[in-house]
Amino acid sequence: MEGSDVSLSGKTALITGAARRIGGALAVALAREGVHIVVHYNHSEQEAAALCSEIKRLGAQAWPVKGDLEDPAETETIFRDSVARAGPIDILINNASIFDVETIWQMTDESLCRNMRIHTMAPLILSRALAGQQRSGHIINLLDTRVVSYDKDHAAYHISKRSLLTMTRILALELAPKIAVNAVAPGLILPSALQDETYLDKLAPTTPLQRHGSPADVVQAALFLLHSRFITGQVIYVDGGYHMRGHLYD
Repeated sequence: MEGSDVSLSGKTALITGAARRIGGALAVALAREGVHIVVHYNHSEQEAAALCSEIKRLGAQAWPVKGDLEDPAETETIFRDSVARAGPIDILINNASIFDVETIWQMTDESLCRNMRIHTMAPLILSRALAGQQRSGHIINLLDTRVVSYDKDHAAYHISKRSLLTMTRILALELAPKIAVNAVAPGLILPSALQDETYLDKLAPTTPLQRHGSPADVVQAALFLLHSRFITGQVIYVDGGYHMRGHLYD
C-alpha cells in the first residue's frame, strides 16, 4: 500500500539514557536505518563517546548531550542543546530509567518524587518541547510489562511507570495529528545491575513462551512503531506474554 511505511533515513532522534543497555541498542539500530542520533547521558560519558563513534562508523551523525533528567530546568536544556547541535528532532525515545529496590513501606516522598521526575515529568517536558517545534514527529516511551500488574519490590518505579503509561495515552490525543505517541513495555530482557544472566534463565518459565528476550526484541518493536504511519496511543508488550498471565500480585 502506498505510503504505508515511513522512511526513517535522514531523521534525527533524541534517545534519553542512550549510552548503555536498551538505549544503546536502539541508537545503533536507528543509525543503521540512517537516523542521526543525539545520545543523551548523565554519568556514562565514556560509553556515550564510544557509542557516538560507533554510530559515525555506521554512516550516521551522533552528538553526546549530558544532562540530569531529575532536574526539570536541566531537562529543558537537554532538548535545547540537542536542537542547537543536531537541528530539529524528529524522534524522541524516552528510555532513561532508574530501578531502586524499595517496597511501599520503604518508599519515601523523595524517592517517589525522584522516580516521577525521571520517568514521568522528564518525558513530559521533552514531549512538549518536541511538539513546540510545530513539525511532524514520533515519541516512544519505554514502560515495563508490570504496568498492568504490580511490582511490589520497586514501588516508586512502578507508580511512576504507571503514570507514564497514562501520559502516553493522553499525549497521543493531545499531540495528534502531527506527532504519534506510542510505548514499548519490555519484560525479561536484561538483568538489573544487581543480577546476571542466570536471573533471566530462572524466570523464563514464568512467561507463556517459556523464554526470555533480548534488547533486539525491544528494538524490533520500536522500529515497527516508527515505520508505521497509522498507529498511535498503543503499547507493545515485549515480554513473552507475561502481562497476560493473570497474576496481579506475586
